[in-house]
Amino acid sequence: MDTFIRIRSVDEVGELAALAGWLRAERELQGAVRVVRRNIETTDLGSGLDVVSVAVGSGGVGVALAQSLSAWLRTRRSDVKVTVTANGRTVELDARRVKDPVDLITLITRVLGGDDAIES
Repeated sequence: MDTFIRIRSVDEVGELAALAGWLRAERELQGAVRVVRRNIETTDLGSGLDVVSVAVGSGGVGVALAQSLSAWLRTRRSDVKVTVTANGRTVELDARRVKDPVDLITLITRVLGGDDAIES
């Protein structure tokens, strides 16, 4: 299953690249992280980076992703919003509102696991 992570911020490309690098540095996620590029139209300004995709399967990759994403969000100094989509569900996380990393990890893990208690 692929999990897609989209970023909204003033520097979306920079933040997306930073997140991809952060996730790739995690031992449990190595080889599972890729940056998905969209087709660039002639009227577009920018790089065409769209989302970070993480292949999540068995073996605790989902938990590793949740923990790593939670830690990355806590390091952000700017206004960053992250949208995580998996299993047909979506959750938006705001870096400025990260107070309890355990709650954040639980929320992300539930989205990755397809828990029916989460509303998309």
